[in-house]
Amino acid sequence: MLKKIPSILSPELLKILMEMGHGDEIIISDGNFPAASMAQRLVRLDGHGVPEVLEAVLELMPLDVYTDEPVGLMEVVKGDTYVPEIWDTYKAIIKEKEGDKKICYEERFAFYERAKKAYAVVATGETSLYANIILKKGVVV
Repeated sequence: MLKKIPSILSPELLKILMEMGHGDEIIISDGNFPAASMAQRLVRLDGHGVPEVLEAVLELMPLDVYTDEPVGLMEVVKGDTYVPEIWDTYKAIIKEKEGDKKICYEERFAFYERAKKAYAVVATGETSLYANIILKKGVVV
């Protein structure tokens, strides 16, 4: 154990966060996301939800201030009436850790294509639908 590092972050995930450079992206995915088939690098945190992983990651990783939308969410599929209330939780966490940030909403298959190019995917056991989130790494100033 180390001081000031959230214990939810595994050594493998810490290594990945350190390896990532400015502009690299990481996906924190829900339990329904096809993480294994999408990931270049896969980290499993099955016993956890996306909000707690998001909070821990943003404790260490800055979001990119040189892009308009450093956060991405998978938009609800047309015709689906589900309302992803978890997005409000994400927005509160992001605001607390990084201030106001614009969020882009990606169509499902566009989100998948972006995920395939991401540096890593963190697979969680999150049960909420449309709970996947993309984070673009910034720089430490």
